[in-house]
Amino acid sequence: MKKYNGLFYSKCSVNDVSDILETNLESGLTQEEITSRQKLYGPNELSVRPSTSKITILIRQLKSIIVFLLLIAAATSFSIGHIVEGFTVIAVLVVNTALGFFTELKAVRSMEALKKIGVTKCGVIRQGQIFHLNTKELVPGDIVIFEAGDILGADLRVAQANNINVNESILTGESAPVDKVSEALEEDTILAERSNILFKGTSITRGSGKGIVIATAMDTEVGKIAKEVQGDAVNKDETTPLEKRLNKLGGQIVWFSLAIATLIAVSGIMAGKAPVLMLETAIALAIATIPEGLPIVATLALAKGMWRMADNNALINKLAAVETLGATSVIFTDKTGTLTENKMSVQLFKTLHTVFHMNNVEKNKDERELRRLLEIGILCNNSEISQEKKSHNIGDPMEIALLSIGEDFGLVRAKLLDQLPELKEVPFDSSTLMMATYHMLKEEDEETILVAVKGAPEAIISSSTLIRDQSEDKIFNEELKSEWIKENHTLASDGLRILALAEKKVKSTEDGPYNDLTFLGLVALLDPPRSDVKEAISKSNEAGIKTIMVTGDQEGTALKIAKDIGLIGPDNSYSINGKNFGPQQDWSEELIKKIDKTQVFSRVSPIQKLDLIKYFQSKNAVVAMTGDGVNDAPALKHADIGVAMGQRGTQIAKEAADMVLQDDRFNTIILAIKQGRIIYSNIQRFVVYLLSCNISEILIVSIASLMNMPLPLLPLQILFLNLVTDVFPALALGMGEGDASYLKSSPRPRNEQIITKRKWGLISLYGIILTSCVLSGFLYTLKTTGDDQTALTVSFLSLAFGQVFHVFNMRLENSNLFVNEITKNIHVWGAVCLCTVLLLATIYIPALRNILSLKLINLENWKIVTYASLSPLLIIQVLSKFKLGIRI
Repeated sequence: MKKYNGLFYSKCSVNDVSDILETNLESGLTQEEITSRQKLYGPNELSVRPSTSKITILIRQLKSIIVFLLLIAAATSFSIGHIVEGFTVIAVLVVNTALGFFTELKAVRSMEALKKIGVTKCGVIRQGQIFHLNTKELVPGDIVIFEAGDILGADLRVAQANNINVNESILTGESAPVDKVSEALEEDTILAERSNILFKGTSITRGSGKGIVIATAMDTEVGKIAKEVQGDAVNKDETTPLEKRLNKLGGQIVWFSLAIATLIAVSGIMAGKAPVLMLETAIALAIATIPEGLPIVATLALAKGMWRMADNNALINKLAAVETLGATSVIFTDKTGTLTENKMSVQLFKTLHTVFHMNNVEKNKDERELRRLLEIGILCNNSEISQEKKSHNIGDPMEIALLSIGEDFGLVRAKLLDQLPELKEVPFDSSTLMMATYHMLKEEDEETILVAVKGAPEAIISSSTLIRDQSEDKIFNEELKSEWIKENHTLASDGLRILALAEKKVKSTEDGPYNDLTFLGLVALLDPPRSDVKEAISKSNEAGIKTIMVTGDQEGTALKIAKDIGLIGPDNSYSINGKNFGPQQDWSEELIKKIDKTQVFSRVSPIQKLDLIKYFQSKNAVVAMTGDGVNDAPALKHADIGVAMGQRGTQIAKEAADMVLQDDRFNTIILAIKQGRIIYSNIQRFVVYLLSCNISEILIVSIASLMNMPLPLLPLQILFLNLVTDVFPALALGMGEGDASYLKSSPRPRNEQIITKRKWGLISLYGIILTSCVLSGFLYTLKTTGDDQTALTVSFLSLAFGQVFHVFNMRLENSNLFVNEITKNIHVWGAVCLCTVLLLATIYIPALRNILSLKLINLENWKIVTYASLSPLLIIQVLSKFKLGIRI
């Protein structure tokens, strides 16, 4: 059977489609046909990204140049018989890999669980009977029956339409439901205008009908977008900015390590020292250079950030993506559901002389004009409100809003229909732009029929001959009609969606509904902004982040919401309509200038979203993109951080995203960005701490070797320092929780390195101060005792405690000496206490003391250790008082 696309079927008659797909509208397919087509087309399910294997996650943890260098160090230690050192390095790798593996595995499995497809069933006619089947079993040619509330499981050609209204927002981005018909279309149409085609994943909001399955699985319009997303995933470099920076830093460390080790070894051998001694010294330097704790601390800092974000309803897909959020400089956000509540609400009713604002009207006040408008809006309505759960409401959002506001005033549709039974309904028609219902009305013992009408203001105003003026009606002349048309445009320009309400009385249901109407007034509706969005936008502006609204909705609505939430100023009415700019390659210089200063884009297509993202990325912006529909998936995948909606987001959108908002709130994005900035600041802080400690170890060993002195530190001692006195304080720095100040500065540049030139200067300065104090203690002890091992022990302890106290030098430039981020961090105090206990254990536990080649020292030696270890802290604190810029 030959495959045709939706455009082809839209121009065919129902009978032609039935013939092409070899099916019968009344009896459906036979069992033999079903079996053969299931073999031909396969199950009706999307081929989503396969589950991430444990091996893939494990390999991610090992793709680091620092890990590679540690493996080399371990192999070299084994080769020269330093078994303890070798196994110690291997233990570091195992711990780091396990931490990263289990943390990311948990995150990936959480995302996969979130993205699972729920079981959807539908009514299908097969062999002349109606079956309720899993949509996974559908095949082309199946006859599907549907009604309001159903979610469609395949692409269908409408064969029978009974007042069908469909929400296609997940595919087209348009929030307003669209009508569907069964007649063939005469011209080629774009996807959003194929009024006789129903698409997989869209939902029926009103009416019922029958359709022929024309495409399943990856052949559906949703499936085609899924293919694009998968193709983009293959081509996209998914290495995050943090991973790139850590890899670059690791490469710098590798070359620095090799250069130092080679220089010292060669110079020593040339000076006549034993090659074995020089090789041991080179290993000591290599181990001193490598920040063994860096992978562990970076992994745990990111994991901690991931857990904090999860607590705030932001589920992260990949560990290193946590930090990328902190670099975000541009947020592209959808309007409906992210910035707004995703539900229509009535803002006001307008009659000839009165405007009833819903936030000012007393609900129990008897306003006759208002009550009549409410009654007509409730009667001329075929939606349903669930009394148990709002999410189960069925029907057009505007009709649901009319029912809701009616209930607020004590008007319930069921009770109203008991008083005014419905006799007939004339469905909304796109040619008339109106809908009407007929109701039995008793007046003075005489039965009359009330016709309730609602629809587009222009249509109802044109069809009206009278206008209600409080308790009486008067002629609705052309001058008055022009004024109401103007009022309609004024309200619409405020971003409100407008309906007109009218009525008439007739003797029979055969009388036409749309002539000689009595115009009652207008009702204005709005999808209101979320209550916390305005504050979140303010925080975003303060943080130097440009927030841009990209929506498929109309320009007026977008501008109104943008003003209400503070995205643009009250006098700013500047936006760009999607129809006014084409593909990116055709953009003019003038258009680019407009795009640079625009924060509201309306009627934007998925392709245009992609073009906007690529444009801002070309300007070195780190772009976050929010979305929920299938049409958003390609843009979500291409953005630096794709953010999908957890509550209303489609499976494909979640599949494409890096982060899923489980509460769908824009404010959650800002909280996640704050966490990303805190994490990056913590990473910078502990990297400076670790590298300054390592620099001091390198300088101590190098100076001693060049001056032909005994080694002040041995390889295993250095490894112990790097894994104990370095890691725990660094880990505590990585756990810092930050404060509101992190959202009061501009985003860092996209290409900024973790360690800037200024920070390399600080690392060197800190290392030199630590080295000077420790070598002073070492030389003094060596001179006064003449014992190499005592001097070695004093040197080891001085550097160890000096590095522990050095954590207090990591406070910010303008922070208080005694009350700051470091002193308020309970983890720092825990690390200091733990390291103190462990260092005392190296002296007073014989087995550990022997392994590290240390010895017991007396009180005088301890005094030297105290002076040498506290001096760096005091010197740096004193220097900072002179405002020399030596703080982080």
